[in-house]
Amino acid sequence: MLYEIFAVMAPVLACAAIGFYWAKSGYDFDPEFISRLVLNVGAPCLMLSVLSSVEVDLAAFKRTAFACVLIAALMAVLGVVIPRVRGDDVRAFLPSFLFPNVGNMGLPVCMLAFGEQGLALALVFFMVLSIAHFPAGILLAGGRDAGGFKGLLKMPILYAIVIGACLVMFNINLPQPIKNSVELIGGMTIPLMLITLGVSLQRLHVGQWQQALFYSVMRIGGGLLVGLLVVWLLGLEGVERGVVIVQAAMPVAVFNYLFAERFQREPQAVAGMVVMSTLISFATVPLILGLL
Repeated sequence: MLYEIFAVMAPVLACAAIGFYWAKSGYDFDPEFISRLVLNVGAPCLMLSVLSSVEVDLAAFKRTAFACVLIAALMAVLGVVIPRVRGDDVRAFLPSFLFPNVGNMGLPVCMLAFGEQGLALALVFFMVLSIAHFPAGILLAGGRDAGGFKGLLKMPILYAIVIGACLVMFNINLPQPIKNSVELIGGMTIPLMLITLGVSLQRLHVGQWQQALFYSVMRIGGGLLVGLLVVWLLGLEGVERGVVIVQAAMPVAVFNYLFAERFQREPQAVAGMVVMSTLISFATVPLILGLL
């Protein structure tokens, strides 16, 4: 079992290590450009590629999306109550509860642990959160330029979800030229996500480590408990259960720091949570996989 878990985590650690030492060596790397490339081009192509080649039950598709919404709602409650009780800024800490790293880290872990079926369902989880992340993340951080409904319509992920749902619902296969294209472009997504994660870890610095440790434990531990509750409530089994639990227990997403830095909503505290929770997850993810 230990060898199997190591086989899952090894590519994740290897790609993150490449990014970490790349940044440490002083080579140029633009995380914002890569993140936009991945979110707007790579991830939609990956979703279309996977959903066109893997048989995904439409009911499983819907259950995973609903589980994601339930988990986000329950984590939002924790994200409001816990900072308020501690006297911290709710708008600074709420996004870290709401938006875990289900992309950079969640997708490769689910792919390696549960195969293409797991990747397909993990993409559903990722896409549902991504639609909310940018407008909600910007507004919570204090910005007013999320773009509202027009901004949402400009997100390629939205159209990838609609097309992907149609592929699953009507059992449609993409024409071979399109399938080859999205497969090639989508193939860059997961390695770039992990390398970007490594670069971000090298460049971020832990501020207020005790606070960062507390909120990191709340993010991962709370996410795990909420994930277990939701899969029990919905009666999820097998790959669906595994994907939902793993994605729910992911660390704080790097994008939360980018928003906090842009609008100066306690960026050092958020950076600390990103670094600390990610480091903790390198220990908790193998434990969760072992339990699953």
